[in-house]
Amino acid sequence: MTEAKDKKRLLIATDNFLPRWDGISRFLSEIIPRLEENYEITVIAPDYGVYEDPNIRIITIPLSNIIKVGDFPAAKFKPYVIRKFVKQSDIVFCQSIGSVGSIAINAAKKYKKPLVSFIHSIEWELVPKAMHNILLKKYSRILAKRVAKNLYNRCDLIIMPSNNVAEIFMWNNIRTRSVIVNLGVDTEKFKPLDNDATRKELRDKLNIEPSDIVIGYHGRIGREKDLVTLLRAFTRLQNHYTNIKLMIVGDGVESVKKQFYDRKDVIMIGSKNNPIPYLQIMDIYCLTSLTETTCLSMLEAMSCKLACISTEVGFIRSYIKNGFNGLFFEKQNPYHLVRQIERFINDSVLRQKLGENARATVIERFSWDKTAKGINDALESLTEKK
Repeated sequence: MTEAKDKKRLLIATDNFLPRWDGISRFLSEIIPRLEENYEITVIAPDYGVYEDPNIRIITIPLSNIIKVGDFPAAKFKPYVIRKFVKQSDIVFCQSIGSVGSIAINAAKKYKKPLVSFIHSIEWELVPKAMHNILLKKYSRILAKRVAKNLYNRCDLIIMPSNNVAEIFMWNNIRTRSVIVNLGVDTEKFKPLDNDATRKELRDKLNIEPSDIVIGYHGRIGREKDLVTLLRAFTRLQNHYTNIKLMIVGDGVESVKKQFYDRKDVIMIGSKNNPIPYLQIMDIYCLTSLTETTCLSMLEAMSCKLACISTEVGFIRSYIKNGFNGLFFEKQNPYHLVRQIERFINDSVLRQKLGENARATVIERFSWDKTAKGINDALESLTEKK
């Protein structure tokens, strides 16, 4: 094992971290333990509450009371704090380009530190869709693209989650050297329930009958997730089916959540550190997103052997094969979504078959150990170059 004195000092700069769960937080919770053997890790992130990990140092930046994008409260602008820790590091690993990530990128260039970014989202697609104001949507796309191009072109290396994301960056004149590293899933944790009694017990607690079909979603409740389309589809389905429930696991934009409150047969679970028990009692999983890169929540649902329906966005179009391990529907089209959900409601054999194929896909292609090796190799190549 590498001695502590020989470990390189890795600074992870992120605008998303625990205890606030989202895709980036899930990614870091899986990757950090796998990098600890080779690196002395410091995480600098917004202060979303108390979170402790004895194996790493965590530096928190207070949240701003003014700046918020969608359901993301930004950290206050504290360049002097971030620069201090960048200066002390051997390598800087950025997860985002918000107030923490952007300052870290600029500081890394100032102090000539090896700088790598992992791409979790395409900011010029995400930011406008998270906005409610139409005028802001238009100008935020232009601004987000300009900022992203400037910052990502300052990096020494970009780790892309898929080839299609790498192509989008290339088309938009982001020319930094890149490598492809797919995300992973812990298939030993995210797995279907083998025990029918346990499944019944969990469903009983939520007043879900054995004959009920649960349509679900887990993840952030943001405008770009377009959950209103899912609600519209569910409302139409209620005119024809009395044995369906809609379960939403997650937290986010209050104006979106309000539309689900006090609805018949809609179960709002809220944010959960462990979403697995809720995934295990779903029958059909729906992702209505307008933009995604990899979408960990979809991979986790597939790993739980759920019958999955998704918009054809991001890397999802590469790992879901329509009719084999999931179904696609047209963006913002609740009528098409209704038809796809009905296929699963009316055909339990199809649900089972596509669910089995979904889990097999994840087991074969997506592993956190593979992800960690790819990231470690990328970081090592960067320090060797320097």
